[in-house]
Amino acid sequence: MKNKIPEKARLLEKLRKNGFNVPDFIYVPADQFNSKDFTQLDLFLDKHRESYKVIARSAHPLESEYKGGTFDSLETYADIGGIKYARNRMIKIAETSKRLSIQRQQMFNHAPQIDMNGMGVIVMPFVNGSSVMAKMIGNHWEFGYCRDRTRKVQSEPYITNVPHDRRLLKLSIDIQKTLGFRCEIEYIIATEGDIHVVQAKDISSIEMLEEKESERSIKLDGIRRIRKRRNYRERPVYVMNNKAFYINIISQCEDLLKKGKGPKLDINDIISTIKAYETELDSFALRHQRFAVLGFSIQDSSELYQIASHYLEEFPEFQETLSKALHNNLYKIDIFLAEADTLIAKDKFRINLCSHDAYGIDTVRNPLWSAYWRIDRHDEVVKEFLRLGFKTGDTIGIDIDAEGRPIISRH
Repeated sequence: MKNKIPEKARLLEKLRKNGFNVPDFIYVPADQFNSKDFTQLDLFLDKHRESYKVIARSAHPLESEYKGGTFDSLETYADIGGIKYARNRMIKIAETSKRLSIQRQQMFNHAPQIDMNGMGVIVMPFVNGSSVMAKMIGNHWEFGYCRDRTRKVQSEPYITNVPHDRRLLKLSIDIQKTLGFRCEIEYIIATEGDIHVVQAKDISSIEMLEEKESERSIKLDGIRRIRKRRNYRERPVYVMNNKAFYINIISQCEDLLKKGKGPKLDINDIISTIKAYETELDSFALRHQRFAVLGFSIQDSSELYQIASHYLEEFPEFQETLSKALHNNLYKIDIFLAEADTLIAKDKFRINLCSHDAYGIDTVRNPLWSAYWRIDRHDEVVKEFLRLGFKTGDTIGIDIDAEGRPIISRH
């Protein structure tokens, strides 16, 4: 693995040699960071100092074994310090916020164990523009518009068979023909309209949901039914109620203060409750490859988080510990939510998707469903879920009726 050139760098070089518009780039392997040999990198950066910043893209030799978007690309300063910072940041993110995703891929997708210290970096000039992902699904091309760095008002990610520029279709066909396998391609559309190819990924061995279903399907001639149901999904469900969680933390703080002040005051039990919640989230995500989250309360709007975080202000040394633990818990919740493929929650709740999450290959294998209820019905709907006994570990079914409305059932 030590001398293996990552797929990302290898395919970009092949595309550049075949005349595609690939931005100037350099691959810096991990051993150059270890030996501090930045001679070639320094020469490269000298050519691009005027832009002040560059894009550092993750390039681990085993990265191709993981889904797109597992490892990060970061904007950074066009100097050695900026590149070193970006690499350290990539490694840190992989070991923290992406840890659960990596563990799940190792468990469910048979991805190999990975040493983050083997992380190399691809450096290329920063191109101001929007990101577009392209791939062939069945016998047609799809284009996912994910991120626009140039516009103040951001639009929701969307997928289309007709790109804004017909050159994208021809380019995608030519790139796939040149590489010789089915691939996922990332473009940056510069503000002046130039199309830059910044990444290609071999997806020929990845099983697509649509292809998998068609191989196991038989087309018949008609159907008669009394109740029309157009779609269905079934998933194990995690019921998230962060309002109840914060009320429990506040209650434990009250009990702690009743015990008296001084050296007897101990918040270990409260911290253990927070850690137990995080362990429960990890455990559930590692038991189920595909799962749903039923959100009774995800982002608490009643300021209970703030109340819980500041409940021990009379004891600054304990207050700091509690506040830090609850703040870190917010990130753990976000990490867990990012692994769910089905979200059932009140309207206006959105998961902030990066470009790969919004339209990476994993989205095709594992599309995100979102079933929601109106905000003004929130209390009513949650009471009904509780009355029917929905709880973590249940299997839920989602039917889509003829009017396009979801019907949730507990199995």
